[in-house]
Amino acid sequence: MEQRKTLRELTLLDRFLFNEAMEKPENMQAVLEIILGKEIVLKCLPQSEKEQRTSPLLRFVKLDIWTQDEDDVVYEIEAQKANPGNLPKRSRYYQGLIDSKLLEPGVNDFDELNPVFVIIIMPFDLFKKKKYRYTFAMKCEEVPGVDLNDGAVRIFLNTHGEDDESASPELKELLYFVEHTNDQGMVFQSEKVNRIRKSVRSIQNNEEVSLRYMQEWEEKLMYQRMARQEGLEEGRKEGWKIGREEGRKEGRKEGRKEGREEGRIETRKEMQAVIDEAERRQQEAEHKLNNAREREIQTFLNLLENGMSQEEAQGITNSEEDIVREAMKQFPAE
Repeated sequence: MEQRKTLRELTLLDRFLFNEAMEKPENMQAVLEIILGKEIVLKCLPQSEKEQRTSPLLRFVKLDIWTQDEDDVVYEIEAQKANPGNLPKRSRYYQGLIDSKLLEPGVNDFDELNPVFVIIIMPFDLFKKKKYRYTFAMKCEEVPGVDLNDGAVRIFLNTHGEDDESASPELKELLYFVEHTNDQGMVFQSEKVNRIRKSVRSIQNNEEVSLRYMQEWEEKLMYQRMARQEGLEEGRKEGWKIGREEGRKEGRKEGRKEGREEGRIETRKEMQAVIDEAERRQQEAEHKLNNAREREIQTFLNLLENGMSQEEAQGITNSEEDIVREAMKQFPAE
């Protein structure tokens, strides 16, 4: 199981700390100004994990940090610690979801679509070209210099870049700080990076934020345990079903094999021996099933004895109704 870090051990590549830091508008504004190299004035507070969905029937995603400036430019920014192998298409999906929410119902003037920047910060070189920054906007392949100008831009930032021409000194300092947030010995020249650093230190030393982080981690562990228990129960039931079927098939197969080898059973004694063996195997299988059933009932009883209600215990064990009924018979009434 993943080892929990303390809040002070997190870096800005960790989603919790990144979201906490970027929810502060002064941090978000400074980060965007460094990345884009221009002054930006936000007109709305940054929102962490803003839900985007085009239909109640379709999957949704939570955009890490979302905000908008006074020129109505929309920004979505996230730190991606590991490479899932689908970041280019995932950024395309984010772009489409954001676009689908920008026009009010009935508005047909697509010129009113806001410019949108999707920015992903990564501790790996997604495109293997040693750049700090990879910026993508639609261009014409046949005619160099002809831009589509649709207002959609996607930027991938690599903290391990080596090409100094692809990033300003200030951006390189920011990217270093994102990955090495707790490097106390690093001296930054950028005033903005130093302000962000001071803010992050304050967050890491905040008891209320620390408690929120612990609660989030505990909820994550609880959901993981519940999912694991459900998986074990489903696997066990499927295993019983497969085992019973394989037992039947094996018995028929062995019977046919013995019939071909022996030709026929010449005496009642030989026939009875085959029947006895089959019954023995059946009893053995039933004994194993009964033992598994007793263990499941005992698990259910243990949960009840620990103060859980019948519904909570059944939600965790995913037990069949007959198991629940038997457990409730054995559980002493208050």
